[in-house]
Amino acid sequence: MKKFIIFVFIMFLSLPVFAQNDDKVMKSELGQVQNVQYEDVEQNYSDKSQVKQLVTVKLLTGEFKGQEFKTTNMITNNPYYDIFLHKGDKVILHSEIEDDGETINYDIADIHRINFVYVLMAIFVGMLLLVGKRKGLNSLLSIVITVALILFIMAPMVRSGFNPIVSALIISLLSTLLTMYTVGGFNHKSTSASIGVIGSLIFASFLSIMAIKFARLTGFCCEETMYLYSADPNLDFKGILTASVILATLGAVMDTGMSIASSINEFYIINPKMTTKELFLSGMNVGKDIIGTMANTLILVYLGSSLPLVLLSQNIDLQKFFNLNQVVTEICSAIIGSIALVACVPITAIVSAHLVRVNKNKIDDIILENDSDIEENKEN
Repeated sequence: MKKFIIFVFIMFLSLPVFAQNDDKVMKSELGQVQNVQYEDVEQNYSDKSQVKQLVTVKLLTGEFKGQEFKTTNMITNNPYYDIFLHKGDKVILHSEIEDDGETINYDIADIHRINFVYVLMAIFVGMLLLVGKRKGLNSLLSIVITVALILFIMAPMVRSGFNPIVSALIISLLSTLLTMYTVGGFNHKSTSASIGVIGSLIFASFLSIMAIKFARLTGFCCEETMYLYSADPNLDFKGILTASVILATLGAVMDTGMSIASSINEFYIINPKMTTKELFLSGMNVGKDIIGTMANTLILVYLGSSLPLVLLSQNIDLQKFFNLNQVVTEICSAIIGSIALVACVPITAIVSAHLVRVNKNKIDDIILENDSDIEENKEN
């Protein structure tokens, strides 16, 4: 445990190295709508009319906190862009300095939505701790660390010019090790699961590179990619696509890897006379059940996130639809993720079957650990 704490401490010491560059970040402030008035604006080029909202906003943050200003908000009958404001709404304000270097103009960028996200996070954390108890706390810690790794290390690395694929694999390695050893403890079970996960992710990276090359994918698969291109056109967008496949697959293969390693570990505890081959075959049998549900879960995740694209198939010739860059990208990502999931089973099974035999002298420690968990559950 001491080694883990030292490792986490060193990792977070490195966060300032890749800290967000404030000079490149568009500044924003928080405001609250004080008053809204309406004005119809007829359009010459459309049968529809626009509605102009004359909005009074009070600044809640920043140098001019407490001051009020007036601005306009156009309602154009386009739900994608329209922000319909009401008195009392909190809004995100984009600040822009005029050419004189002194005057600051504020425009309404979006609604302040994060508060309900905090509510959902509180419900999730509460349920995780209530059901999972100590292991739930460890899982929560691993989630926080993984998110921090992606936001504060990987993202700045890629934006600074690092190879996105290498960055994703490094972050996946760190996340896997931290998650496995936090949840599973420092033992051969966690090591086996980690090796299985990383091996399957490397395989997925290779398949993704091949898919980009032979399917001639561009890497521009969504609107966010175009926004990113506008901000930094020199990024490796094909590499970013592979990196996204790696991260999207990471959670599923970690679950699979730990399930296989834990099963083989339990088999050996129950019957220490099992050979390496028998342990491997037992792990593969468990993996067959896991593959069916997890592969289905992974496919449904991709389908769910791409549902508008699926619905679009009703308006486009199917031959054209299934050759669209966005569609082929999503299909390849889902299939590659599922292949990585399947590959994780034999990799983890063979490594775990070997390590559990090599570390058979530590089985007693694992049994004692399991007994302590049982006693803890009885007390609670």
